Amino acid sequence: MKSFIALATLSALSATPAMAGPYVNAEVNSGWAGNNYAGSNTDLHIGYEGEAGVLNYYVQGGPQIQAADGVDSTTELSGKIGGGVAATERLSIYGELAFATTDTDSNNYGTKAGVKWSF
Repeated sequence: MKSFIALATLSALSATPAMAGPYVNAEVNSGWAGNNYAGSNTDLHIGYEGEAGVLNYYVQGGPQIQAADGVDSTTELSGKIGGGVAATERLSIYGELAFATTDTDSNNYGTKAGVKWSF
């Protein structure tokens, strides 16, 4: 169940600040299967964002408190790297790669990619 929660956390939407430079991002992601609460992950990240030509990017990392329902919480390391580019004035393309360590031998990884159309 903990892997499910961590993977859900990795794929959850994250907010990045609008200004370039360092930032702090505290984020809580929780999961349910029907009415059954599975648990929550809390990311306490320090990050940096900027621009390189038409590309905007960010990188962040720090501790993640993994609190699965019914078991003691653990603290692991997690991080994200991502970016985007404006394809047109109203269409942008973005992507993200995320990871979280676990107390087992297999870490969790996730990706996110998409397009955003503003109107």
